[in-house]
Amino acid sequence: MSTGPGLESLVDQTISVITNDGRNIVGVLKGFDQATNIILDESHERVYSTKEGVQQLVLGLYIIRGDNISIVGELDEELDSSLDLSKLRAHPLKPVIH
Repeated sequence: MSTGPGLESLVDQTISVITNDGRNIVGVLKGFDQATNIILDESHERVYSTKEGVQQLVLGLYIIRGDNISIVGELDEELDSSLDLSKLRAHPLKPVIH
């Protein structure tokens, strides 16, 4: 996995991380290293369900190991804040199989 200018441009930005086990963690990227281990602040996990709205579990300062990361993406904060997560229904993501 490359740690090129892509992650550097996201420092101090709100990002969404999808882990290999299907978790969606949102937070402010504070740092990363050559192994793509990342540090998130003000983070929370979004837990999706087909029966009830999205639950947001507060994690705070959180470290994710690089070998556990599947996707990292910038979050559009304006669009995200306009979503009513309590009404959103979705199947939880399945684990990524390499």
